[in-house]
Amino acid sequence: MHYHIIAIDPKAHLFEVTQTIQDAKPQQILSLPSWLPGSYMIRDFARNLIEITAVDEQNTPIEIEQLDKQTWQCKNSQSFIKISYQVYAWDLSVRSAHLDTTHGFFNGSSVFLSAKGLEHTKHTLTIAKPALDELKDWKLATSMKRTAGEQYGFGEFYADNYDDFIDHPVEMGPLAIASFEACGVPHDVVLSGKHDASLPRLCQDLKAICEYQINLFGGQAPFDRYVFLTTVLGNGFGGLEHRASTALMCSRKDLPTNMTHEVNKDYRVYLSLCSHEYFHSWNVKRIKPAEFTPFDLSKEAYTEQLWAYEGITSYFDDLLTYRSGCVSQNQYLTMLSEIMTRVYRSQGRFKQTLSSSSFNAWTKFYKQDENANNAIVSYYTKGALFALYLDLTIRIETKGKHSLNDVMLALWHDYGAKGIGTQGDTHQRIIEKLLNRNCDDLFVYLNNTQDIPLEPLLNKVGITMTLRTSAGATDLGGGETKGLNIAFGAKTKAEAFGLKVLTVTNDSPAHQAGLSAGDLLIAANELQVDSQFEQQLESKELDTELALHWFRRDELMQGTMPIKLAIKDTISLSINDEKKLKIWL
Repeated sequence: MHYHIIAIDPKAHLFEVTQTIQDAKPQQILSLPSWLPGSYMIRDFARNLIEITAVDEQNTPIEIEQLDKQTWQCKNSQSFIKISYQVYAWDLSVRSAHLDTTHGFFNGSSVFLSAKGLEHTKHTLTIAKPALDELKDWKLATSMKRTAGEQYGFGEFYADNYDDFIDHPVEMGPLAIASFEACGVPHDVVLSGKHDASLPRLCQDLKAICEYQINLFGGQAPFDRYVFLTTVLGNGFGGLEHRASTALMCSRKDLPTNMTHEVNKDYRVYLSLCSHEYFHSWNVKRIKPAEFTPFDLSKEAYTEQLWAYEGITSYFDDLLTYRSGCVSQNQYLTMLSEIMTRVYRSQGRFKQTLSSSSFNAWTKFYKQDENANNAIVSYYTKGALFALYLDLTIRIETKGKHSLNDVMLALWHDYGAKGIGTQGDTHQRIIEKLLNRNCDDLFVYLNNTQDIPLEPLLNKVGITMTLRTSAGATDLGGGETKGLNIAFGAKTKAEAFGLKVLTVTNDSPAHQAGLSAGDLLIAANELQVDSQFEQQLESKELDTELALHWFRRDELMQGTMPIKLAIKDTISLSINDEKKLKIWL
């Protein structure tokens, strides 16, 4: 099975793919995945394929019949088939493919057809350099194993099977590349896009994070080489894990510009993103639910375990930036406060369980709308709080002898390293063995909508958890900020003649007034509103009312908003006992 891909027309965003099958099946069936691992939504990548044709060894056309939206059959085919098609690549994300004269990027799942019955054979790939003279200096980076061509150049590659073949994203363009070793394993840092980043600083901090994670899982990396691929934009964020690499997107402000660059909020976000995707090298790429063993990329693969694979990873990503020495203790507590605040501000946490959130990722979490905050809870954020709950419980009950680290190491040795998928009760059984007791009282929080009781556990490890009101749109949690006293209950964006309503919280004053997402709030008590509206509410007396006017589409509407006390939905964490803190931080 051999593939050839070239950026045939970067200005039209077109890759051209030629696929040669030497030992095809009769009536060979070809298909393209409808989703890719790590991003749990049907993407229908096949919509970007253009003009699929096939010929035999004598260059005689072979009839192709389309069977469904992503499947084709080669009619009356012989053992040799050459398939050709183009791929429209204009999705600037980590999930699909993107091509112009600044760079090229693709995931194999969005550009390479699989051949039914031949998925387990060796797959080889030629990535050809674009013909445009202006692109002659382009480099290429991927974690796929190379058989020909210079390092970071175009050339020949191979994978053991189709599953492996589509799990190595490719970045090409005028790349900035640096390397470091973590526990003896080479790692590449690849940046695409305009930036002023300090590559030595990135290598220094990523090395610390990677080495901590490798040692957490026993000291042996599950790959021979690893690649961090980052597309740098004016404003961007995203990440997707792969077996020996990760595809990332970040904003220019997220990257350090020198060796003494402050680890500010923006840089912390980037380091946590890298930490998150790297942790997935074990937790979901190799330790994974039984429902993902193997993947069926033609349709949804439902599991109630995403809380463990994204939630636990979301707990460790920030924590390990602290444990590796990249961020301070107080910075970490601020990061954790912000995650907790995101959960406490979600009214959906009273409507959806963690198990349900995991199972319904395909239609709810990945297809969020303006009502998501009222209807769903994130298995990332609440999953991270459940992981914290488990970690603190294990540490406290074993007096610091064990932690969630031991659970992850057991999962790696007993499941991931052996290619065995986890069941719904696997994590509970491992923890029960560590604690030598039944743990139904802990895991009940997977299937109910109660708030996880973290406050008493945090207090036992020297942390005070304070619940306060929000200070406004820029208050993400943490710190000792004084909150607002009067509630509003809508997220807004300032526009020329008022405030565009983005979301409305159920049962809030904004909801009771009649505001909805998409409305343009223009006046309160017959005075024009602006970005200071929430702060101006502080002067209003409790139990009075405010007359609001807004446009919905082109219709003027009005309603009355009650003046009520703001609810406490913002978390701040502070240290109250340094001695107790040692059992955790």
